[in-house]
Amino acid sequence: MTRTAVIGAGPCGLAQLHAFEQARLAGADIGEIVCFEKQSDWGGLWNYTWRTGLDERGDPVHGSMYRYLWSNGPKECLEFSDYTFDEHFGRPIPSFPPREVLYDYIVGRAKKSDVRQYIQFESPVRAVSFDGAAQTFEVTVQTWEPSGDSVLRTESFDHVIVATGHFSTPNVPEYPGFDRFPGRILHSHDFRDAAEFTGKDLLILGSSYSAEDIALQALKYGAASITVAYRTAAMGFDWPDGITEVPALRHLEGHTAHFTDGTSRDVDAVVLCTGYLHHFPFIDAELRLSTPNNLYPDGLYKGVAWTANPRLMYLGMQDQYYTFTMFDAQAFVARDLVLGRLPSPSPQEMAADVAAWRDRYARVDSIMEQIDFQTEYVRDLMTLTDYPSFDLDLVRQHFVEWEHDKDESITGYRDKSFASPCTGSVGPTPSTTWWDEPDDSLARFLQR
Repeated sequence: MTRTAVIGAGPCGLAQLHAFEQARLAGADIGEIVCFEKQSDWGGLWNYTWRTGLDERGDPVHGSMYRYLWSNGPKECLEFSDYTFDEHFGRPIPSFPPREVLYDYIVGRAKKSDVRQYIQFESPVRAVSFDGAAQTFEVTVQTWEPSGDSVLRTESFDHVIVATGHFSTPNVPEYPGFDRFPGRILHSHDFRDAAEFTGKDLLILGSSYSAEDIALQALKYGAASITVAYRTAAMGFDWPDGITEVPALRHLEGHTAHFTDGTSRDVDAVVLCTGYLHHFPFIDAELRLSTPNNLYPDGLYKGVAWTANPRLMYLGMQDQYYTFTMFDAQAFVARDLVLGRLPSPSPQEMAADVAAWRDRYARVDSIMEQIDFQTEYVRDLMTLTDYPSFDLDLVRQHFVEWEHDKDESITGYRDKSFASPCTGSVGPTPSTTWWDEPDDSLARFLQR
């Protein structure tokens, strides 16, 4: 019997289990599927915890989710083609849900497809190696007895699918004066509640989605001021009063932040929105993906199969415009490689395919070209399997419109409505604007 290990039960891992289960329901022999999840429940990053630093077992906390987080892109751009928002909630809902709503939706499909049966919770993977003689992967997992004693066991698998994501190990730079700053310095990974900064002057380092959203969240919940320092280019939005962009931080001197344009200002706290690292210390070096965050990591055939050993696969390792639907399309490709439905190309063919995509990516210059590149990548994946189709061109159009909406109103873009690429239904206009809605609960959102 073929054995496949899936590491992680977040959106990528759940997509993989869903793909296998769909094949099983259609009569395929999928062998034995075992999913190892280090947390006590499914959902990955969407499994919100108040914890920062270390979890209850002493491992680094996986989740970067914070209270009051709302989707920063239209839900229609991440809608499962085989499990729509209309199906889950029984009616159309607004296009920009908070985290509780998206978590409910993600696990709704997982419950419907009954994939919890494959998951072993509180089972962090400690090592993955490849036995060349046996041609199997050796996966070492830690579990705990009721007494609290831990147990390590090693199992053999024919395939391993790494579905841990890559937004859990923070990239933490250091600047002169950090060691003497009298306030709090934290990475966005440890940001949990914007209300912590009510009345405070906040410095945010970064110029991407986390910096953008945490700046807005902090101001919405009462921060006195937010200064956003960028290294390369300003985000350039028409920010509300209270948010200012400045060039890069040079150093801190006490409470005073000094910037490369010669300006300075006093701040009470610093949030590092400086990105994440692809970090897989549990995987042997010769199997370990090492890449910066980009739209097409090197060494992955179809962005999925490790070219040096294609029985090892990685999901969701790209920088992302597309999320859940891309994970689904990747999971179906991974499944069909495992089941032999897709032929495993020669090393030369895989290398040529990766090189062609990497060359194409090297010519991408603008945000719109990035959107187009990832759209075509998802389209390519969808031609390879029986993943249910949806209107991919409409999703691409939504991304473009969303970018323009943000330029028009960075505080109002979440009040826009979009059409589902699966059902055509349009998200209703919320009764309360996002800026004026302090309650991010599922119950409140469904009343909007």
